Amino acid sequence: MNLEEARNEIRAADAEMAAQFLRRMHAVKEVAAYKREHGLPVFDREQEERVVHRSLEWIDDPELRDYFVEFLQNTMTVSRRYQHRLMDGMRIAYSGVEGAFAHIAAKRIFPGGTPMSYPSFEEAYNAVSCGDCDCAVLPMENSYAGEVGQVMDLMFSGSLSVNGIYDLRISQNLLGIPGAALSDIQTVVSHPQALGQCQPYLRRHNLTEKESSNTARAAKLVMERQDVHLAAIASAETAALYGLQILDRDINESKFNTTRFAVFSRAENASPGRRDSSVFLLMFTVRENVAGALAKAINVIGTYGFNMRVLRSRPLRTLPWQYYFYVEAEGDDTSENGRHMVEALRQECVMLKVVGRFHAGALEEGREETP
Repeated sequence: MNLEEARNEIRAADAEMAAQFLRRMHAVKEVAAYKREHGLPVFDREQEERVVHRSLEWIDDPELRDYFVEFLQNTMTVSRRYQHRLMDGMRIAYSGVEGAFAHIAAKRIFPGGTPMSYPSFEEAYNAVSCGDCDCAVLPMENSYAGEVGQVMDLMFSGSLSVNGIYDLRISQNLLGIPGAALSDIQTVVSHPQALGQCQPYLRRHNLTEKESSNTARAAKLVMERQDVHLAAIASAETAALYGLQILDRDINESKFNTTRFAVFSRAENASPGRRDSSVFLLMFTVRENVAGALAKAINVIGTYGFNMRVLRSRPLRTLPWQYYFYVEAEGDDTSENGRHMVEALRQECVMLKVVGRFHAGALEEGREETP
């Protein structure tokens, strides 16, 4: 084959690749539509690794395998850019104001989306229910302060699905106005959970606590008051946003302080990922005053081979001294075995619903790369 023949071969291959590129990007558009509807982020590291691993089977020449991996990775980068363009303008509801940890989480999970602030968890949740927003990012649990009861109750009583849970490392900082010193501070304002996370520090410094509905609102209050004796507990991002000075860093008692944020959407995720890394969420109530009712329900889950990673209870708002239960279990509830498990569980429960499913890798990532 001479030079001209080789170039003609390349042109023919390029024409074929152009047609395949169009085919691929049309499919990428459908993927973006699904992710937008279900409140899923663009970047999925686990899925991209599977694509590369599977595709290597098609390359017999060992000299070219590394180049093909690079080719695929560049192709997937272009696909992510296209998905971001298609998904730009996604409206992400969160509770609080700009700079709150929920705002930070929303920006990290959906860097191309538009965060929409709401005064309360319920209003953020309802914004998705009524269609004003595409999804909501709400805190479920803090590793130090425990579960966020209001969000758990919304999950139980509402109609939205959880399609992802992401971890955000929380670093609480003491913020004051420029020129203030730690020795000046007498009163500290923040969200009750943030105050609880920093309780030993506040006691050591003999500081008076004042509650706020949100860490970012607390920082905004300090900025507005311009009182050298008043400080807020909030993130470093919030300090920069409101022009405050960080008087002391990382003051939370637990240095492994992490908050789990759930992504809620109107559509149920029917494709949680690989079955061996899938997680599904159940909420249920059992018969009152029946001996062993809860044990029977739990045994059903284990009998069908599903491992519970989380089990907790919450009081029912409408019935005193009665409770609903929340379970996170590993596996695929949409499999044949999973469907049998759910059906058997219904026989033991007064009320049962699957409130979400996702793949476990999302728990470890907690953020998305920006293309």
